[in-house]
Amino acid sequence: MYAQVLDGLRVIGDGAYLDGTFGRGGHARGVLEQLGPGGRLLLMDKDPEAIAVAEREFGGDPRVSIRRGSFAALADWDATEAGLDGVLFDLGVSSPQLDVAERGFSFGKDGPLDMRMDPDSGESAAQWLAHADEREIADVLWTYGEERMSRRIARAIVADRPRAAFTRTAQLAELIARVMPRGDSKTHPATRSFQAIRIHINRELADLESGLDGALERLKPGGRLAVISFHSLEDRVVKQFIARHSKAPPANRRMPVEVAFTPRLRAIGSAIKAEPGETESNPRARSAVLRVAEKLAVAGGRGA
Repeated sequence: MYAQVLDGLRVIGDGAYLDGTFGRGGHARGVLEQLGPGGRLLLMDKDPEAIAVAEREFGGDPRVSIRRGSFAALADWDATEAGLDGVLFDLGVSSPQLDVAERGFSFGKDGPLDMRMDPDSGESAAQWLAHADEREIADVLWTYGEERMSRRIARAIVADRPRAAFTRTAQLAELIARVMPRGDSKTHPATRSFQAIRIHINRELADLESGLDGALERLKPGGRLAVISFHSLEDRVVKQFIARHSKAPPANRRMPVEVAFTPRLRAIGSAIKAEPGETESNPRARSAVLRVAEKLAVAGGRGA
């Protein structure tokens, strides 16, 4: 969704922009091409491999600043204090992460059961599955994967792990396939479970909520927020965040005094989907949803 993102951000030559999920830099390159000598581009990513690419390709550009870390902490980065004209989050796991078996994200490629976007932080999926109880595992599979067979899968994991710890992606995928036959579905039985465990291990929804708050804090009036989501849980968080800051809450007859509401965001259009040409060349884009919002100035204040 390259063109749609750049249109949504409405890049100005001397503006300041933050790409909170650098990945391999596709969107960052597009923003940088539109920036003049006075523009700034701030790049963040949890993944050390992504940061290495950013340093190699953009480290010599005086307009670019790079920081390894989660966009959840973007407001704590000194470089954002002057304000931003645009913030981009491209959520979920990146294609390079899926393609490398050693990262442990894909059930289609056997590798270590890791799933951490930052391999130097927190516990891996294997470590979590080694100690989590049946109820916790089931809750994660249901909450973050909407997996209807969450209890059956969790029960099987807990029953099997005393015999052999889950250390490989193939082990986990095979167990899920065994207890949850595919039937006529073209989707692998492990799809939802792998998604759920990944979201849990990386605190993706909690980080998204913090990142959205940070973006709103650091955006200048007129600045744009653009977020690409790849599944309904992420998109729901983004949609509700924009609505909460752009629409007055419903009237409550139990409240004797009406609470004043000052909008801080304006939704730019509705949800944007990838065009057919892109989905044909990039099947992952089929589930992509882009939402864009603009920060409003607050009367009598700076809009911060």
